[in-house]
Amino acid sequence: MEAVILAGGKAERLGDAAQGKPKALVSIAGHPLAAYQVSRLRDAGVRRVIVSCARGQGALFADALAHLGCEIVPVEEPEPLGRGGGLRFAAAARTQRGALFALNGDELLDVDLEAMLAVHRERGAAATIAVAPLVSALGVVDVAEDGLVSGFREAPRLPYWVNIGCYVLDDEALSRLPERGDHEQSTFPALALEGKLRAWKHDGIWLTVNTPKQLRQAEEWFAAHPEWRPDGPGAEAA
Repeated sequence: MEAVILAGGKAERLGDAAQGKPKALVSIAGHPLAAYQVSRLRDAGVRRVIVSCARGQGALFADALAHLGCEIVPVEEPEPLGRGGGLRFAAAARTQRGALFALNGDELLDVDLEAMLAVHRERGAAATIAVAPLVSALGVVDVAEDGLVSGFREAPRLPYWVNIGCYVLDDEALSRLPERGDHEQSTFPALALEGKLRAWKHDGIWLTVNTPKQLRQAEEWFAAHPEWRPDGPGAEAA
């Protein structure tokens, strides 16, 4: 089993907190963000991880992720290709056909990858995407038709699902990725119209690291959950 991590993010919104590193290599609780992803992929049976990164950054990823029990294959984009284009370009480095895991490099998840893959194969989908419940960033007011306020709710779950950047892609989906641009605006909508796109509902951990505030939140969460520490031979060096 192989996987692709989309790691071309520049960490611009993280500012000085990124310490000049690509977003997927920003340190969280002493380990690069991508190390957590590689560790979980390895535990799900992945042995070869292709890292889609910007030109000139391949050696950084190879060094930072080398001791986690997977073969790390950096693929540098010759120029920015967008997420879909970067995924297509990186997937050309596969050594086998069939299902491929793909992850956004700035997401930290505890998706049950093995179960997600099993359901993907059972349903015969071209692609399966992990989705999570949408939680309101604001409190809401419950108002009846006559204007009577019946209550208040802080950060309620809304009746919608959000794509959280974790996919299983088969050969058909990979062949239909754009050479440039975003697959979530082209490939996925087309597959959905054809009934070839499935969802895996995830109700666990989903942490995005885009801003200094989100980085602090991730640091606090991982400090309280040492069991998430990337392990494996030489992991301390990561």
